[in-house]
Amino acid sequence: MKYQSVYRDGLFKNQVIIITGGGSGIGRCTAHELASLGATVAIMGRTREKLEIVQQEIIADGGLCAIYPGDIRNEEQVIAVIEAVLADHKRIDGLVNNAGGQYRQPISEISSKGFEAVVRLNLFGGFMMMREVYNRWMAKNGGSIVNIIADIWNGWPNYAHSGASRGGMLTLSESAASEWAPAGVRVNCVAPGGIASSGFDTYEPAAQAEILKFPQAIPLQRYGNVAEISGAITYLLSPVAAYITGSCIRVDGGAPNARLCWNPPTEHSNSQAYSGFHRDEAPKLLTEGIKAESSRG
Repeated sequence: MKYQSVYRDGLFKNQVIIITGGGSGIGRCTAHELASLGATVAIMGRTREKLEIVQQEIIADGGLCAIYPGDIRNEEQVIAVIEAVLADHKRIDGLVNNAGGQYRQPISEISSKGFEAVVRLNLFGGFMMMREVYNRWMAKNGGSIVNIIADIWNGWPNYAHSGASRGGMLTLSESAASEWAPAGVRVNCVAPGGIASSGFDTYEPAAQAEILKFPQAIPLQRYGNVAEISGAITYLLSPVAAYITGSCIRVDGGAPNARLCWNPPTEHSNSQAYSGFHRDEAPKLLTEGIKAESSRG
């Protein structure tokens, strides 16, 4: 069985697309979908072993995948990875800025070091990837950039450091969309809501308890899945999105629309998920429940 994409075969043939955070979750799924559509995917992440597993999966499925270990928070590593991709593949047609993370903590308790670490990962790292890809290739050759943010609308209590950094990534994308349009570079965002992925298993138990309450609070009353995010990313990278830049696609089950005046209806299961990723697995949180205290890493 192969990836069940809604897009036509060969859509990204001969294109090279970088995906940060490509070793797990949304990044892994997006790499599979783009590779199934003909792209050579260059996946970047901090852990070589995770990248190698994804590479082996994609090659086994008949796709093309190269791995580039590196930390987007480190400017020298960012430059080295982009130079290596250009040396190996001679082009960069797309960038998916997917790497990111956060932890649950009230604003009053966030340390300066913790705030800076989250901003450096979710905003500064993405900025460096955008800048270097643009300066080293896209300024003269065009391309498409998709930045993954989050459901930040109306604020993000207990995750303010991440909300601030991802809000910054949204406005950075809107600014780049104007500045880089003359070069034929489009810059857009995808904002996932509660997406069932391996990321659920990285949170501490208190945060996991809140995650388990999520579906009942939103209109579609379910979690999204990684294929539903990958589909939005793929759309923005594709030729049919040629007139879309400076925009953001929400993929969140209507979460921001659930206002205080809305009374949740009786529990329903009328929203059917799109399950295109043949290698997807439910996070342990949803199959085994909350187990034990985990590290923030």
